[in-house]
Formats: sequence, structure tokens, C-alpha cells
Amino acid sequence: MNQKEPSVVVQSLSKRFGDFVAVDEVSFEAVRGEIFGVLGPNGSGKSTTIRILCGLLRPSSGSASVSGIDVGRNPEVVRQHIGYMSQKFSLYNDLRVAENLEFFAGMYSVPKKEIPARIAWALKMAGLEGRGQNPTSALAVGWKQRLALGCAVLHRPPVIFLDEPTSGVDPVSRRQFWDLIHEMVGEGVTVFVTTHYMDEAEYCNRLVLLDRGRIVAMGTPTDLKNHHMKGELLMIECGSLGPALELLQTAPEVLDAAVFGNGIHVVVADAVAMAPKIRELLVARQLRPGRIEQIAPSLEDVFVSLTTTRGASKGGVAA
Repeated sequence: MNQKEPSVVVQSLSKRFGDFVAVDEVSFEAVRGEIFGVLGPNGSGKSTTIRILCGLLRPSSGSASVSGIDVGRNPEVVRQHIGYMSQKFSLYNDLRVAENLEFFAGMYSVPKKEIPARIAWALKMAGLEGRGQNPTSALAVGWKQRLALGCAVLHRPPVIFLDEPTSGVDPVSRRQFWDLIHEMVGEGVTVFVTTHYMDEAEYCNRLVLLDRGRIVAMGTPTDLKNHHMKGELLMIECGSLGPALELLQTAPEVLDAAVFGNGIHVVVADAVAMAPKIRELLVARQLRPGRIEQIAPSLEDVFVSLTTTRGASKGGVAA
């Protein structure tokens, strides 16, 4: 397979539940050896899209293929050629570590003679060598996460779907988990991931941003930050964040405002022109403004800008 050949192809994909539109005319491609991320607020259609691509839901219209297999026509075949891991990890706590791996090897139709070697490989990959007989229930969350990944890739699938895989996992375990993901990508595996963590989104080669079932932006993290921000960004330090935020959210010419750490990020059309006006407004309300300066947007700034702007203006489609 060519390194740039698409592993996942989605064309005009839609999913409706009665009058409810969960996914609305979505199109994109993910190539081999790529981490392809899907971002979006709750109800944006992320999980519905993944369930379709995993052969768990049939599309209402449009098409999708994974490793050249049509997910609408051959969902059972697709499920044998992918790995899938969700935030719930899908492990059996009453089984031992090795027993979980044996069970999933059977589920993925790994040939019996290959199972011992595959289990040994998965244990090594997950850092669980020597712990095969440990009760799964006794593992810390981070170790359960690694075990779940091992279970999902026992059959060496060319495409892995990760649906919020690090939810509730501590930062150190999250970083170790992503180290494993990058090792797989280096071997040519395509990783398709949804996440709420903006730092994790930065690990992706490309991202698609969904809002209310539709794509509102797509590109590399750098491209999204440089070209998809709806306006320019000011960072404002102020003594009273709460009252200042309330004032700025209703101020003329302010497109959006939100607290970020110890300051407020404000989206405006012209940062240079608006900075002195905002200072005057805050001083007039005795809110003691400090530093006010234009900054480069983060991925989270872009995410908030695109989803809040669209959410306020668009109706009739939801997920």
C-alpha cells in the first residue's frame, strides 16, 4: 500500500434519526500512518461518525470506506479489519490480564497458533510483561487504558479508532499512551481519534472540527490556528475577572470573550483598534485592567470561536 493512499474515505456522509440530523453531509479522507483527529463540542456528531466507520451504525446517505471496505455494505468485514477503543475501555474486570487478551484474540479471530505470540507482544507493548496473571480489577486506570489498547490491536489492524480514550486518565498516563500511539503510527497504522483535550489535538497530523453534525474547519493544527480564527485575539489581565468577563461579553464590537487562566481572551475584528477602547471601558467600570495585548490564538481559542459563533447563528441541525 502506498504511504499516501487513503485508509478512511468519507463522502457526503449523513446519519438521521427521524427528523434529528446527527451527521450532515460530512466528507474527509485519512491516509496511512496518520493521526487524524476529530474535535467538536458534545452533540457535534463525533461519536456517531466513529460508530458508522466501525460498522456499528448504518449511514442514512453518502458513503464511507475503511481499508477499501464499504462500511454500509460490509460492516462485519470492517469490524475484523479495525481496532476500536472507547473511554469505557471495554474490559472484563473479573478476568485476569492475560484472559482479557485471550478473549479479545478470539473476538478478532486471531489464529489459535498465533495467540500466545500476540499476547506476549501486547503485554510488552503495554508495559504489562510479568503481569498477565494479575486481576484486571486491581489495575490502576492508566494500566487498564494500556491493556484496552493491547486488546484492540491484537489482530494488528491497519486502522485504529479511539473514541475519547484518555477521558479520566492522569496526565502522565495520557502521555505514555500517546507514546504508544506514535509507535504504531511509525509502523504505518492509521489512528482516528476523538478527544476533548486540546493538548492531545496538537499531536494529530490533521484535524476536522465538527459542530452540529457539519464540518466547520479542517487542516493541520497550525493551519487551523493561522487561518480559521474568526477575528483577532486580545489577552486581557484584570483584577476582577468575573465582572470584567460579564461586561466584555456584552460590549459592542466584541465577538467573543472567555476566561483563560488568569486572564480573559477577547475576540475582536481589529485588535489594535479595540485594545484602547476595551481599556477605557474597563477603567470606566473601575475594573483595574492590567496588560492588554494581541496574542496568537491557541487551538482552544479557534475551537471556541468556531463553535460558539456557529452555534449562535445556526439552527435546525443538531447531534
